[in-house]
This record gives sequence, C-alpha cells and structure tokens, in this order.
Amino acid sequence: MTRSLIILVLTVLAGYGLVEAWPLIAGPSLSITTPRNGESFPGGIVNVAGTASRIAMLSLDGAPVLHDENGSFSPTLTFPHGASLLTFVAIDRFGRRITVTRSVFVPD
Repeated sequence: MTRSLIILVLTVLAGYGLVEAWPLIAGPSLSITTPRNGESFPGGIVNVAGTASRIAMLSLDGAPVLHDENGSFSPTLTFPHGASLLTFVAIDRFGRRITVTRSVFVPD
C-alpha cells in the first residue's frame, strides 16, 4: 500500500513537472498573420501583425520589434517600389531561434 502511494505521488509530481517545463522544452514560437508571402501593397505601406510566444527577443530585419505581454506585435512599415524581403527572428532565453521570412511587392 505504501509503495503504491509513493509511486502514485512520484508519477503525479513527474507529470506536473513536465507540464510546467513544457514552455522551456518547446522553444520559441512565431506566427506571422500579415503580410502573406508574395502579397502586393500598391501604396508601399505594410501593416505587419503576428504573435510570438516563449521569446526573449524578437527582431525584424535586425531591428528589435516591440511586443505586448501576450506576444502580439503590429508595426507599420513603408517600402520602396519593387520586391522586399522581411526576415523575422525570435530567440528564447536559451538562445534557440526560429526564423520566418515573407516577401512583399510594391508595384510602380
């Protein structure tokens, strides 16, 4: 009886530890909702929006991006005529990174 109780308690503690450690194990997550890849913007003004989780730093083309406590961000950028490539990089506190790229086009 005592042995079964000890095994049950250890199993519950191990399960709880895995649930609490999951954000550390999973690494960073990055989702870009706009712009879609290859999207055209006649005016050259691009509203970027997305969500990042489990991150310590978020950058867009090497410049830091401000995000709220939920990980949402929405900067507005202006681009010249032609094609441009946006490179998003999210890094967690352990140095693991995820990179997402989007191409946008501004017609003449």
